[in-house]
Amino acid sequence: MHQAPYGSWPSPIDAALVAARSGAPEYLGAVGDELWWTVPRPDEGGRRALMRLAPDAGGAVSVLPAPWNVRSRVHEYGGQPWAGLARDGGGPLIVFADFADQRLHAAEPDTAEGPGAAQPRPLTPLSSVGGGLRWCDPVLRDGEVWCVLEEFTGERPGELRRLLAAVPLDGTAADDRSAIRELTDDRHRFVTGPRISPDGTRAAWLAWDHPRMPWDGTELVIADITAAPGGRHELTGARTLIGGPGESVAQVEWAADGTLLAATDRTGWWNLHRVDPDTGDAVGLCPRDEEFADALWRVGTRWFAPLDDGRVAVLHGVGARRLGVLDPATGELADAAGPWAEWSGPLAVRGSRVAAIAGGPDRGREIVCLDTVTGRCRAVAEEHEHAVDPAYYPEPVARTVTGPGGREVHAYVYPPRHPEFTGPDGAAPPLVVRAHGGPTGRAAMLLDLEIAHLTSRGFAVADVNYGGSTGYGRAYRERLAGQWGVVDVEDCAAVARALVEESAADPDRIAISGGSAGGWTAAASLASPATAGLYACAALTYPVIDLATWDENGTHDFEARYLDGLIGPRDEAADLYRERSPAARADLISVPFVLLQGLDDPICPPAQAEALLAAVVGRGVPHAYLTFPGEGHGFRRAETIRRAIEAELGLYLTVFGIERPDAPALDLGGLATGAPGGAGERG
Repeated sequence: MHQAPYGSWPSPIDAALVAARSGAPEYLGAVGDELWWTVPRPDEGGRRALMRLAPDAGGAVSVLPAPWNVRSRVHEYGGQPWAGLARDGGGPLIVFADFADQRLHAAEPDTAEGPGAAQPRPLTPLSSVGGGLRWCDPVLRDGEVWCVLEEFTGERPGELRRLLAAVPLDGTAADDRSAIRELTDDRHRFVTGPRISPDGTRAAWLAWDHPRMPWDGTELVIADITAAPGGRHELTGARTLIGGPGESVAQVEWAADGTLLAATDRTGWWNLHRVDPDTGDAVGLCPRDEEFADALWRVGTRWFAPLDDGRVAVLHGVGARRLGVLDPATGELADAAGPWAEWSGPLAVRGSRVAAIAGGPDRGREIVCLDTVTGRCRAVAEEHEHAVDPAYYPEPVARTVTGPGGREVHAYVYPPRHPEFTGPDGAAPPLVVRAHGGPTGRAAMLLDLEIAHLTSRGFAVADVNYGGSTGYGRAYRERLAGQWGVVDVEDCAAVARALVEESAADPDRIAISGGSAGGWTAAASLASPATAGLYACAALTYPVIDLATWDENGTHDFEARYLDGLIGPRDEAADLYRERSPAARADLISVPFVLLQGLDDPICPPAQAEALLAAVVGRGVPHAYLTFPGEGHGFRRAETIRRAIEAELGLYLTVFGIERPDAPALDLGGLATGAPGGAGERG
């Protein structure tokens, strides 16, 4: 074992490797006996490809060639973008939303006579109004697609309506908006897709309205399915069954016996309940201080799924999620065995088998299948393959530290790790504190090559689940109510200071980084008197900066009233909106930072980043601004991801005085190039 300064260790994990393996499988589902899902393709313009795995097949295959991009823009964060139907003798029918035009398309991949012989056909028309027509969370039934319709009625982000609609599969609506049947009115601002009862007589869905977010309060709505002219069906008698402003119902499904299963936090935790569809009476099936669901950022996410034998496959836990099988009759819960420490949905059920997406500290996310009869659990697709010797991977530790007022703060700490190098005796490594996005979200303990890129070079990383994060119950989530920019900042600082006290971090070389809401926390930390002198620099990726302009005209509709809960109603808390904004406290910012911004970001537009630049101009604060045309909220193209990772590392090397022959320092006072063809970097 050799000794070398922290940050200077050689590593085979470079930015190109991280970019090539960026992203994970999503939107898993079953079509008959097959599993289908989407995967990222960073080297194909960042599109998401639709994959399928048939029983006894030699491996997964891509269903649609480039440039088809199976991804919905409903809520801008998207949702379940596809649905499939297994047909006797005719192969599967697949309906999906394509990112480029947001139209619904139908495809019958098994009818093709050769590559490209059976092109998808559009089912919905284009609209020139605002963001157009968007679709997600589809269900195929009776020659139609029942799904969420998001329709813009004007050019502004909030000029839209959302409802449940039926789209004919025969293509008659491709050029005719009137052929789309509206199943509900738009009385609710937000809805999820319908869940149809086993006997086909009822439908259930979730709904909520501004200013609530879905983790604040939702309603479980139920309606009758009745006959309509032309052999079609419609929804009648819609009524709220459970839920409301103070109860978050995160998911609803029908059980085989005609009752409803719902994950609701009426107990303070998202627990599973059986709900009578006539009376709304709800009975807890497995009362625990654990979460059986998570924040509904994407429409159609499923954390539990009924099995044919009456049991329920569930994702549950505190912090991390495990896959288990719940027997509602006894309340017994048996967990799947295996090396996977973190599981995520949607769950896909095929008879007695349930599939999910799972990973761990030593492996990326895989498609894993559990046979609930034998208990056997194995990876069946997207199997993890080590890009490098796993001795270069960090070994994270779940930590709980004490924050202000004695409150608990959760974090995952990733110490430096290298098979051949260690730091000098008595020295402590530089530390990067990461604030996750959301802020109603969480960091998971998974192999993340972005983190390994740093730890294999001799950096320590702390992923903080600050107050407001999910996974620890409603009370922990609500710590951030009215306290955004305070609690999150204090909790990140508490983790950093705890590591310094343990000699696990160099007090003079601490950075903070984050994207989106995490970028806000990082920027707010630089501008907070409570953390003055703690951080030496910051990496800010498409951050929220100016609360005054992050409103119904400055961001998308889904989060347009988010700040009502995080800060306070605008007409009552105007002073707080100014006082908390990093742009208004830029005189407190004195350390270097890098800003990374997609120019096509509708959630945190470039104007947010530029508000910070305008506030520090002429003050001598070293900084760099990298912009990426064609990128939105979340970088997806390989060249963008590579450049962003190089810039962040360059910041740390420059500020911490670390010299490496394989990584140039970041120019914090000049003009350079962002992505190829980009608008550039400004210092």
